[in-house]
Amino acid sequence: MRILILEDHPFIALDLQSIVEGEGHIASVCGAITAARRRLADGLDFAFLDVDVSDGKSYDFARLLRDRGIPFAFVSASRPSDLPAPLRDAPFIAKPFLEEVIVAALPPAKPVGHYHVPRIRLAEERPSAG
Repeated sequence: MRILILEDHPFIALDLQSIVEGEGHIASVCGAITAARRRLADGLDFAFLDVDVSDGKSYDFARLLRDRGIPFAFVSASRPSDLPAPLRDAPFIAKPFLEEVIVAALPPAKPVGHYHVPRIRLAEERPSAG
């Protein structure tokens, strides 16, 4: 699944990315809301959102995700009570977080399909033309 991580602190972003990819998902990390908005066109299945990022609060972006039916969870040092009333029912993970809590918030990974790779015959295995 494609997971967006909106986090402007590099070490936290890398930690989240490592957890997400370790669970078999594809992670896209954005440090700003403007970059995250551009990623919407790529298609998303879930998002982790820091509340306070370099270009503002992520509330409008969270509403946009909700309007598009994309599930998300806030991962923030803010308090859940600081969220606007319409977003207070969203999952909220407090920083510092435990890996198990992040994993529990993730949607289950879709199994990777099996691909048939044709066998390539070596020159000595090919039937002779004569």
